Amino acid sequence: MVQARAVAAVEDRAMARALEIASTPGVPLGPNPRVGCVLLDETGSVIAEGFHRGAGTPHAEAAALAEAGDRARGATAVVTLEPCNHTGRTPPCSGALVEAGVRRVVFAQGDPNPVATGGSDTLRAAGIEVIAGHRHDEARRLNRAWTFGLAHQRPLVTWKFATTLDGRSAAADGTSRWITALPSRRDTHRLRGECDVMLVGTNTVAVDDPELTVRDDADHPVAHQPLRVVMGERDLPTGLRAFNDRAETLHLHTRDPRTALGELFDLGRRHVFLEGGPTLAAAFLAAGLVDEVVTYVAPVLLGAGPSAVADLGITTIADAMRWELIDAAVLGTGAEAGVRLTLVPNRPTPEEKS
Repeated sequence: MVQARAVAAVEDRAMARALEIASTPGVPLGPNPRVGCVLLDETGSVIAEGFHRGAGTPHAEAAALAEAGDRARGATAVVTLEPCNHTGRTPPCSGALVEAGVRRVVFAQGDPNPVATGGSDTLRAAGIEVIAGHRHDEARRLNRAWTFGLAHQRPLVTWKFATTLDGRSAAADGTSRWITALPSRRDTHRLRGECDVMLVGTNTVAVDDPELTVRDDADHPVAHQPLRVVMGERDLPTGLRAFNDRAETLHLHTRDPRTALGELFDLGRRHVFLEGGPTLAAAFLAAGLVDEVVTYVAPVLLGAGPSAVADLGITTIADAMRWELIDAAVLGTGAEAGVRLTLVPNRPTPEEKS
């Protein structure tokens, strides 16, 4: 019993490390999951580790096995995602682990991809001990957009907006730079960097001329930028900042949110950060295509000015869109303070629907 607890503790630390390296900053987001792998010898010491660095690069297990070489024989592989069982741009990881002679595999999240699943069966058939589900929730959160995409065949949509206490997104004269203070704006850039698409409408680009890049605390653009997407049928001058060389930009000539998300999904994009104006926000809300709301509330009153969302056709309180608050945080202090609220739709679960 004592030995079993000691082994569990060692593997838990290894899984924490695997999750950490899977989250390495700068790894391009997109159609593939973020995965980390740590190899342990019989004493629990780390032999090697690896993580997936983006589409077309070696998977985490392959990277760790390459570093370990012959030392992988008899090792325990601790992986954040079930080893894949298919040949794509790279060979299946389950086969690589079998060939390397590992004796035990511990993984967190089962692979929900129907094309790649089955790795655990291949491992067990080869006589390898397999333990599934360790730190499952953490691994799932790491790849929530990828997992969502597999289930829904479209990107996850996070709608972000900033508002005053009385629900205004700008002053009556159109000025809006800025409603929120610096801590909230920096937090917005952090969230932008967790997505692979920044989506706005043509009117936002034409009127505000935003650059739509992710910047660090020193206000410098970071190395890996999300795809900037402008949605709408209106043609725009190419000299606007959203079309500069700081990041890639795509203009989708459509007003239909489902069409836009379908095209982005086909391009391998999995998480859309919706920062458009009230009209675009209303279109996505009316279509039921907002999966998460992040709003920054500033301690400011305007009394007039545009709201964050256009008319949704709701005329009675019984038809109001209702959201579940899952997080609230105070950002900054004093005059720099603001509140970030994170909400998800108050939708019935699959079990409640059935």
